[in-house]
Amino acid sequence: MGGAVVDDMPPGVKAPDGGWGWAVLVGCFVITGFSYAFPKAVSVFFKELIREFDVGYSDTAWISSILLAMLYGTGPLCSVLVNKFGCRPVMMVGGLFASLGMILASFATSIIHIYFCTGVITGLGLALNFQPSLIMLNRYFSEKRPLANGLAAAGSPVALCCLSPLGQILQYHYGWRGGFLILGGMLLNCCACGALMRPLLIPKRPQELDKSTPRAAEEKKPQPKKKLLDFSVFKDRGFVIYTIAASIMVLGLFVPPVFVVNYAKGLGYEDTKSALLLTILGFVDMFARPASGLIAGMKVVRPRSVYLFCFAIIFNGCTDIIGSQAKDYGGLVVFCIFFGMSYGMVGALQFEVLMALVGTEKFSSAIGLVLLMEAMAVLVGPPGAGLLLDATHQYMYVFLLAGCEVTLSAVVITLGNFLCIKRKRPDLEDKLEMAVTAAEKEGLNCGAEGEDDNEGEKDPKGKENGNIGAVNAEEMMIVEEMGKEGRKEE
Repeated sequence: MGGAVVDDMPPGVKAPDGGWGWAVLVGCFVITGFSYAFPKAVSVFFKELIREFDVGYSDTAWISSILLAMLYGTGPLCSVLVNKFGCRPVMMVGGLFASLGMILASFATSIIHIYFCTGVITGLGLALNFQPSLIMLNRYFSEKRPLANGLAAAGSPVALCCLSPLGQILQYHYGWRGGFLILGGMLLNCCACGALMRPLLIPKRPQELDKSTPRAAEEKKPQPKKKLLDFSVFKDRGFVIYTIAASIMVLGLFVPPVFVVNYAKGLGYEDTKSALLLTILGFVDMFARPASGLIAGMKVVRPRSVYLFCFAIIFNGCTDIIGSQAKDYGGLVVFCIFFGMSYGMVGALQFEVLMALVGTEKFSSAIGLVLLMEAMAVLVGPPGAGLLLDATHQYMYVFLLAGCEVTLSAVVITLGNFLCIKRKRPDLEDKLEMAVTAAEKEGLNCGAEGEDDNEGEKDPKGKENGNIGAVNAEEMMIVEEMGKEGRKEE
């Protein structure tokens, strides 16, 4: 149909910022919801599993832990598969794995079988969907990317509000085996979402069909082989600082949602009233994520999105510290409202900042490496908070620890940004803030040259216009050279 199918964002392909990208956004919304909400939704079956297999609560809690570990820890594997085969086939195979794991788990005869089926197989399937969906979202959106990230991230609280009650209904009517079987069928929707991830097309312009043109000759040159996992991202100081800060942040970020219900129960409130706190938190989170994406996409804010991200982290950490002093139900409700706001801001901005740091070309490798580092923190954070609770029997110290960990991550990323990353950007470079990759800058240069040629033919003052275009092209080249020199200095 006049274009060549690509899946690795080659030079000359500009993010459409709409069109089929909205279908990709819907698929990413559903995948994000399944990936983050499913480990929590499975927990509604824990009481039945304890009764069925005669195990303790700590034994069943490993199911969610293994799911999260697979979701985060298999990041590099997902990066390799995406760079080798593309996003769409990886996601469709991942959807089959996610469904197969839950279906096999419905026939389990021991808790070990559930560890392997639900934890490993389903966790791997969700991982093979989550990371590629973010990569495709990054390729389809550029100027509207912060808003797209915020809308996609909203899938997590929406799915959590839907899957948890659904799990309770399924358990009541069909038992845990029937519930697992039905949830396995629902996860086949991941395959449908994967089918939405259509690769971008390289448009063929009529003037480029002539084989004698220099541009056509350049396109026919063999492209360098793409690395399956690009470790060169660690040469970028910004990426290293982000990875360290994100790993520290994850130590405490997920702790309050895990313990807030038991915090209320410890104050003497009934189960239903205590569980309502999570609903309040999720409802606020649901609206905070798109709103944060909308704010981050503003022209004034977007070049400084890393500072907005730092503010969100500090906001979250301070909320934990102040919330640790809550003495009644009203105080916990206020805590959940503010925690939902800050938690939503962090969720909407974390991958947007990473995309802005490394660009489209290296994002597939960068996100895999970041998730691997965060996997270690995910496995240590909540269990470590549990040990502190066992030692002190005070939820106040658990929330204080979580708040200090999150706040420390904001200090790391802020100081690292000021002290380790020296960026002196002239006005011309600020104008190219949206061009986050060398490929996009090359496309801008080619477009400027093409416009100069057309104007030179049509306008009687073509010589004057051509000089203006040459000056603009030279300015763009100067900006690119300054960027390369800056990266070498780093």
